[in-house]
Amino acid sequence: MALNHLTLSLQFAPEAAAHRAQLPRHKVTRWIRHALALDAEITVRIVGADEGQRLNREFRHKDYATNVLTFDYQQEPTVLADLVLCAPVVEREAREQGKTLEEHYAHLLVHGTLHAQGWDHETSEEDAQEMEAYETAILQELGFADPYGG
Repeated sequence: MALNHLTLSLQFAPEAAAHRAQLPRHKVTRWIRHALALDAEITVRIVGADEGQRLNREFRHKDYATNVLTFDYQQEPTVLADLVLCAPVVEREAREQGKTLEEHYAHLLVHGTLHAQGWDHETSEEDAQEMEAYETAILQELGFADPYGG
Protein backbone atom coordinates (compact mmCIF):
# COMPACT_ATOMS: atom_id res chain seq x y z
CA MET A 1 0.00 0.00 0.00
CA ALA A 2 1.45 3.34 -1.05
CA LEU A 3 1.01 5.89 1.72
CA ASN A 4 0.18 9.46 0.86
CA HIS A 5 2.04 12.59 1.88
CA LEU A 6 0.79 14.23 5.05
CA THR A 7 1.60 17.65 6.43
CA LEU A 8 0.59 17.44 10.09
CA SER A 9 0.18 20.11 12.74
CA LEU A 10 -0.26 18.48 16.15
CA GLN A 11 -1.53 20.79 18.90
CA PHE A 12 -2.38 20.27 22.56
CA ALA A 13 -4.48 22.70 24.57
CA PRO A 14 -2.92 23.26 28.03
CA GLU A 15 -5.68 21.25 29.74
CA ALA A 16 -4.99 18.28 27.42
CA ALA A 17 -1.19 18.32 27.74
CA ALA A 18 -1.23 15.12 29.84
CA HIS A 19 -2.21 13.20 26.70
CA ARG A 20 0.86 14.36 24.74
CA ALA A 21 2.81 11.24 25.78
CA GLN A 22 0.10 9.01 24.29
CA LEU A 23 0.24 10.82 20.96
CA PRO A 24 3.79 11.08 19.64
CA ARG A 25 3.93 12.70 16.21
CA HIS A 26 5.24 9.57 14.46
CA LYS A 27 2.28 7.48 15.66
CA VAL A 28 -0.35 10.11 14.82
CA THR A 29 1.22 10.52 11.37
CA ARG A 30 1.20 6.76 10.77
CA TRP A 31 -2.42 6.32 11.86
CA ILE A 32 -3.70 9.18 9.71
CA ARG A 33 -1.63 8.25 6.65
CA HIS A 34 -3.10 4.74 6.66
CA ALA A 35 -6.58 6.26 6.30
CA LEU A 36 -5.68 8.69 3.50
CA ALA A 37 -6.53 8.17 -0.16
CA LEU A 38 -4.88 11.48 -1.17
CA ASP A 39 -2.17 13.82 0.06
CA ALA A 40 -3.33 15.91 3.00
CA GLU A 41 -2.71 18.87 5.26
CA ILE A 42 -4.31 18.10 8.61
CA THR A 43 -4.26 19.83 11.96
CA VAL A 44 -4.96 17.63 14.97
CA ARG A 45 -5.87 19.53 18.12
CA ILE A 46 -6.36 17.81 21.46
CA VAL A 47 -8.62 19.93 23.66
CA GLY A 48 -10.26 19.99 27.07
CA ALA A 49 -13.96 19.64 27.82
CA ASP A 50 -14.84 23.36 27.63
CA GLU A 51 -13.31 23.90 24.18
CA GLY A 52 -14.76 20.60 22.93
CA GLN A 53 -18.25 21.55 24.11
CA ARG A 54 -18.00 25.08 22.69
CA LEU A 55 -16.95 23.84 19.25
CA ASN A 56 -19.64 21.14 19.16
CA ARG A 57 -22.27 23.70 20.20
CA GLU A 58 -21.14 26.32 17.66
CA PHE A 59 -20.70 24.01 14.68
CA ARG A 60 -23.06 21.08 15.27
CA HIS A 61 -25.61 22.77 17.56
CA LYS A 62 -25.12 20.03 20.16
CA ASP A 63 -24.31 21.34 23.64
CA TYR A 64 -21.88 18.70 24.89
CA ALA A 65 -18.28 17.72 24.29
CA THR A 66 -17.95 14.89 21.77
CA ASN A 67 -14.97 12.62 21.09
CA VAL A 68 -13.91 13.92 17.65
CA LEU A 69 -14.98 16.78 15.42
CA THR A 70 -13.90 16.88 11.79
CA PHE A 71 -13.73 20.18 9.95
CA ASP A 72 -13.17 19.34 6.30
CA TYR A 73 -12.37 22.28 4.08
CA GLN A 74 -11.31 20.53 0.88
CA GLN A 75 -11.19 16.92 -0.32
CA GLU A 76 -9.36 17.24 -3.64
CA PRO A 77 -6.70 17.52 -4.93
CA THR A 78 -5.37 17.65 -1.36
CA VAL A 79 -7.39 16.92 1.76
CA LEU A 80 -7.45 19.98 4.04
CA ALA A 81 -8.97 19.40 7.47
CA ASP A 82 -8.87 19.99 11.21
CA LEU A 83 -9.52 17.12 13.61
CA VAL A 84 -10.41 18.17 17.15
CA LEU A 85 -10.36 15.47 19.81
CA CYS A 86 -11.64 16.09 23.33
CA ALA A 87 -9.17 14.47 25.75
CA PRO A 88 -11.54 13.87 28.70
CA VAL A 89 -14.20 12.31 26.43
CA VAL A 90 -11.63 10.08 24.69
CA GLU A 91 -10.23 9.01 28.06
CA ARG A 92 -13.69 8.23 29.50
CA GLU A 93 -14.76 6.28 26.39
CA ALA A 94 -11.53 4.25 26.34
CA ARG A 95 -12.08 3.28 29.98
CA GLU A 96 -15.77 2.40 29.38
CA GLN A 97 -14.90 0.34 26.27
CA GLY A 98 -12.00 -1.47 27.92
CA LYS A 99 -9.48 -0.07 25.41
CA THR A 100 -6.14 1.58 25.89
CA LEU A 101 -6.01 5.31 25.36
CA GLU A 102 -3.70 4.70 22.39
CA GLU A 103 -6.18 2.29 20.76
CA HIS A 104 -9.05 4.74 21.10
CA TYR A 105 -7.05 7.70 19.81
CA ALA A 106 -5.90 5.65 16.81
CA HIS A 107 -9.51 4.72 16.05
CA LEU A 108 -10.82 8.27 16.37
CA LEU A 109 -8.02 9.70 14.23
CA VAL A 110 -8.74 7.13 11.50
CA HIS A 111 -12.48 7.86 11.86
CA GLY A 112 -11.97 11.64 11.62
CA THR A 113 -9.61 11.26 8.66
CA LEU A 114 -12.23 9.25 6.79
CA HIS A 115 -14.82 11.96 7.52
CA ALA A 116 -12.38 14.54 6.11
CA GLN A 117 -12.45 12.58 2.84
CA GLY A 118 -16.23 12.45 2.62
CA TRP A 119 -17.02 9.20 4.40
CA ASP A 120 -20.29 9.41 6.33
CA HIS A 121 -21.97 7.10 8.81
CA GLU A 122 -25.02 9.22 9.60
CA THR A 123 -26.76 9.12 6.20
CA SER A 124 -27.70 5.44 6.09
CA GLU A 125 -27.11 2.17 7.89
CA GLU A 126 -25.38 0.87 4.75
CA ASP A 127 -22.93 3.80 4.79
CA ALA A 128 -22.31 3.25 8.51
CA GLN A 129 -21.54 -0.45 7.99
CA GLU A 130 -19.23 0.32 5.07
CA MET A 131 -17.34 2.98 7.05
CA GLU A 132 -17.04 0.74 10.13
CA ALA A 133 -15.71 -2.15 8.01
CA TYR A 134 -13.11 0.14 6.41
CA GLU A 135 -12.07 1.57 9.79
CA THR A 136 -11.69 -1.96 11.15
CA ALA A 137 -9.53 -3.01 8.18
CA ILE A 138 -7.28 0.05 8.56
CA LEU A 139 -6.89 -0.45 12.30
CA GLN A 140 -6.14 -4.15 11.92
CA GLU A 141 -3.50 -3.25 9.32
CA LEU A 142 -2.01 -0.98 12.00
CA GLY A 143 -2.03 -3.82 14.54
CA PHE A 144 -5.12 -2.83 16.53
CA ALA A 145 -8.19 -4.92 17.30
CA ASP A 146 -11.61 -4.31 15.73
CA PRO A 147 -12.73 -1.04 17.39
CA TYR A 148 -16.35 -2.18 17.21
CA GLY A 149 -15.65 -5.45 19.01
CA GLY A 150 -16.48 -7.73 16.08
